[in-house]
Amino acid sequence: MTRASLLFTPPFILACIVLFSVLNGLPGFLGSLVGGVLAMAASLSTLGMMKISAGQDPSFVMLIALGGYAAKVILLFLALTLLKGVTALHPLSLGITMIVAILVAAAVEFASFRKTRMPTIIPAGE
Repeated sequence: MTRASLLFTPPFILACIVLFSVLNGLPGFLGSLVGGVLAMAASLSTLGMMKISAGQDPSFVMLIALGGYAAKVILLFLALTLLKGVTALHPLSLGITMIVAILVAAAVEFASFRKTRMPTIIPAGE
């Protein structure tokens, strides 16, 4: 999933960077670049949490999943709040690039997960 995410998401981020550079100049470039970096960091942190919790007790997996999600949302909120007043960044370029990158990464991760073979044990009926 990590390989697929790193293979397919950056071209979409690059397309957003080019598009917003043409439309909004340097602020569009910087906004889109920062949005792409934040989105990739968020996506890769999710995959890192999955790797850490693999093979653990289900309650620990839920703790990592929910706690990691909450921490990621708080960190993204703080980052975006700190970037709110930066005039060198075009906010719409940043936001749209983040949305595109996160959705592409989620779709790629989902498609990769569906191709994964997992052993399943079906108990015999009594």
